[in-house]
Parts: sequence; structure tokens; C-alpha cells
Amino acid sequence: MNFTEIFIRKPVLATVVSLVILLLGLRAATELNVRQYPQLQNAVVSVTTVYVGADANLMQGFITTPLEQEIASADGIDYLVSTSVQGVSVIQAYIRLDYDPNQALTQIVAKVNKMRSQLPQESEAPTVELAVGDTIAAMYLSFSSEVLDNNQITDYLVRVVQPKLTTVPGVQRAQILGDRTFAMRVWLQPDRMASLGITATDVYAALQANNVLSAVGSTKGSMIGIDLSAATDLNSAEQFKALVIRADDDAIVRLADVAEVELGSESYATSVTFNGRQATFMGIEVAPDANALDVIGAVRDVLHGEIFPQLPEGMSGDIPYDSTGYIQDSINEVIKTIIEAIIIVIVVIYAFLGSMRSVLIPTIAVPLSLIGALFLMMLMGFSINLLTLLAMVLAIGIVVDDAIIVLENIHRHIE
Repeated sequence: MNFTEIFIRKPVLATVVSLVILLLGLRAATELNVRQYPQLQNAVVSVTTVYVGADANLMQGFITTPLEQEIASADGIDYLVSTSVQGVSVIQAYIRLDYDPNQALTQIVAKVNKMRSQLPQESEAPTVELAVGDTIAAMYLSFSSEVLDNNQITDYLVRVVQPKLTTVPGVQRAQILGDRTFAMRVWLQPDRMASLGITATDVYAALQANNVLSAVGSTKGSMIGIDLSAATDLNSAEQFKALVIRADDDAIVRLADVAEVELGSESYATSVTFNGRQATFMGIEVAPDANALDVIGAVRDVLHGEIFPQLPEGMSGDIPYDSTGYIQDSINEVIKTIIEAIIIVIVVIYAFLGSMRSVLIPTIAVPLSLIGALFLMMLMGFSINLLTLLAMVLAIGIVVDDAIIVLENIHRHIE
């Protein structure tokens, strides 16, 4: 007696085993991740260096190239992509799929620190960031207003919206795109500076010397303690305008004499529009080990339940891009194909054999085999994605072939 004959001779045992397979498969179906493609741990290490005032050629020659040559010697790097623009150098190191991203990050940080002394002294220290998972956001949000300007929208997003979205389980980062952060802008007037003998270095030194934060500590008595604070920083455009650049016996040169001072944006390099209106975008990046469909669904609940209804008057929010819609539609189409394949197989078997009893075996065997496969997928760490669903479509043909062979032999023995 071989293994399969046991279930033929003992139908009760076969029924119990089938029920166990069904229950295990249904339990696995509730725990398996649903995603577009299998999970890949791709990582990118970004090295960003800021050198205010330097053009693209200077950034390329004195910052990007030396750092790129040194970073290239680190282990685990697949390839490098670098960009040099006005005042900013960005180097992206793409890590091999089978390499530990944390180990690669450690080596790249060591390489960057080694090169720090060889970079221009006026440049800022390079910042190193590690991004694991997809480099493209799964969802983009748009915020615009006819009442508030982009500076005020950005300030609201940073204080209110961004903290709420980053606390959603599975969200790796909520990045603001096209933001206009508040900053005090000092627009130097070269003609006035030349007539008064003032250089940009003089203005820079005056700003550094007078706009500082001082911690003066506290004072204590026998029964009381008082925290001390010193208002040494400048908070308004008027205070900046009154800043003394140079004081001679004859006259005092203030910042207002050589520059236009206003409260504006930190950068005007980027601009975002949506439906013809100036807007500020937010990109929602999903953690690599999270289910994108569940995470974006939770983000939508927060948006429609808390964020959009509480926006300031005159400010509106929208969702111009959501990648999970395509993912869900693709998965639904594959599931539809599986159901159609099962129905077609049943119809074909009935057409050739002409017996409803013969149809029962593949009708039960095909869904049971697919559901049981889900339990094995969970044990092996697989997910429900387009590839595994397409594999199920192919498996239907294999299961049906076996079922037809069994039916033909049974029919032959009966005759």
C-alpha cells in the first residue's frame, strides 16, 4: 500500500486532512503580506555637502570628485550617482542587494570623515543618510491655499501634518517637497557696499557676532532659584536692519544701508504647482518590511479623518498620486484570472466526461490546493504578489492535469 492509497481506502482521514489544509491556508491568508512585487532590501546611502556660493564646476572639482573617489573604495557598493549644482553636492551610493546596509553606511561614514580635512574650509560638513526600501514615495499629497503663502503652508505642514503622518505604523518618512521654510533674507546691494567700502565678509562677520544664542544659566538664593535668559538673537527684520556693520568716528553703517532685509524663504530654487496652482507636496515613503496597501490605507484614514477636515480656512489638500491603486487593481485582475481559470476547467471537464460526479473532484481539488499553498508560502517567507499569483494560475493547470488523469483512470476501471 503506497501513500496515496491510504486516503483512497480511508475517506474520513482524507476529509480530515483536507479540512486541516483548508484551515491552515485560511489562517495564512490573513497573515501574508500583500504587495506588488517580492520584498527587496535595496538601500541607498546619500552624502550631501553644502558650500554656499560655489558654482557647479567648483562643487564638482573640489567636493564631489574627491568624495566620490574615496567612497568608491568602500565595500558593498553596486554603483554611484553624483550631482553637482550651485552650492550643493549629492552623491548616492547604491548598495548591493545581498550586502548589509548598516555595514556599508559605517564604511562610507569613515571614508567621508577621512576626506573632511581635504575639502574647502568654508564648506559645511557632509551629511550621510541611509534610505532602505523604495526610493520613490508610495503616495504624494498636495496642499495649496488662496489665503496662505507657501511659507505659512510649509510651517503648518511641519508643525501639524508631518508629525501625524510619521506616527502611522509602517510609514518610513513623510518628506515635504517644494517647501518654503521661513528665513531672514539679506539681499546685498553691491553699489551701496562699494560706495561705503563694505564687503560681504564684513556683513557675514557682523551677523555671526551679533545674532547668537547665549545660555547664561541660573541664579539661586537661599529660598529661591531663577532661570536666566539673554535675548541675544535677532527676531525681526527691523532688528536685522539696525545691525551695526561698521562704526567709525564719522558715521555708523547699518545693515539697512547696504542691503534689503525681509522675512522670506530659505530657498527659492524649487517650485511646485498642481492643477495650475502653487502648491506644497508631501511624499509618503513606506518602510521596506511593511505592507504598502495597509500602510497607505491607514494614511488615507488619517488624512480624511483628522488632517483634511482640520486644515486652516482657505487651505485645501488633495492626493494626486497613489501607487497602491495600481497594485490593488493588478492583484484583483490576477485573482479574477484565477477564478476564470477554475470555472473554465470545470466546464471543460464536464463537457468531455459528461458527469457531475467527475466535476466534483477538480472543483474541490483546485481551490484546496491553492489555499494550502498559502500556508507553505507563509512558512517560506513569501508574500502574496503578482509573481506568486501568476504562479498559482500556472499551478491550476498542473492540478487539473493530475485530476483529469485520475478521473480517466477511475472511469476506465468502473467501465
